[in-house]
Amino acid sequence: MAKSTADRARTLAAELPVAPLGALAQTRLVIQAMRPREWTKNLLLFAGVFFAGHLLQGAALARAVIAAVAFCAASGAIYIFNDLLDIRRDRLHPTKRFRPLAAGTLGKPAAVAGMLAATALAFILAALLARLPLGGAPAAVAARLWPPALSLRPLAHAVPTAHDPYSTVGGSAALFALSLVAYFALQVAYSLRLKHIVLLDVFAIAAGFVLRALAGAVAVAVPISPWLYLCTVLLSLFLGLSKRRQEVVLLEEGAVAHRQILEEYSLPLLDQLITVVTSATIIAYSLYTFQSETAGDRRLMVTIPFAIYGIFRYLYLVQQKRMGGNPAEVLLRDRHIQAVVVGWVAIALFVLYVIPR
Repeated sequence: MAKSTADRARTLAAELPVAPLGALAQTRLVIQAMRPREWTKNLLLFAGVFFAGHLLQGAALARAVIAAVAFCAASGAIYIFNDLLDIRRDRLHPTKRFRPLAAGTLGKPAAVAGMLAATALAFILAALLARLPLGGAPAAVAARLWPPALSLRPLAHAVPTAHDPYSTVGGSAALFALSLVAYFALQVAYSLRLKHIVLLDVFAIAAGFVLRALAGAVAVAVPISPWLYLCTVLLSLFLGLSKRRQEVVLLEEGAVAHRQILEEYSLPLLDQLITVVTSATIIAYSLYTFQSETAGDRRLMVTIPFAIYGIFRYLYLVQQKRMGGNPAEVLLRDRHIQAVVVGWVAIALFVLYVIPR
């Protein structure tokens, strides 16, 4: 019965007419199709400049901002590409059917033009990185925004330098461009094939976050911490598995019609995998705060309760409130998660940049 209903819906919604719109309206719809709310994921590109202690260096911060904007453009182009492939399937989804392409409000030619423009912008910004200096004095403007009593300062090991630690392998700008190319290749492979392979689909999602972290580190030419990648991989696996669980629960019998790979997942399997990854994430982050040289001489351990509560809160939203299908939406809607993020950032900033060494 469910299959016949899905077939009828697919037939009826195969081709929706697109009403003619002006250039401004089309541009707004293209930006909407690029899912600006999802761009919060690209905040991960600031992890390198933050933990390396270069947040107060104007040149490094500028490079991090440009890198983040480049990935916002890249991810926006990929979202349009994915929606172009999944128009018919998205029309069977209770929420994705309202996306501009699935709803029929945005035409394919405008969507393709927007995708190409966003891709070009991403690589233009990547080329701009090669023209920016690597080091510089701490940003005086940022320092003046703080009360003098806080004594805002960079980390002891964060010495302004013009030396590129990646010069022997092509330079930081070249590595960033390579990271951007790898991100595009991974996302295209995910949209075309990887999302249809059980478990590899979730690992592909995690790899996208790892590439963001890598790109953020090489963009500001700081050493790459293995702890950054370990925590990123585990947390992104947690989010990816939670997304699959929410899809299985929300779509129920119609899950396979929307996404074929969901037939390979079951709630017991997903819950078991989520349990394993949750435990590993908490342990990895805790070990990072004790052993990493960028953890503020173990002072960052005071943020462990925030990390644990944030993960537990997310699990509660996934299992009790049927949320978790879109981490960006959870971040923007749940006040508890927002408070955890703000609290963690405030304490980490105080530990890494305010407490004297």
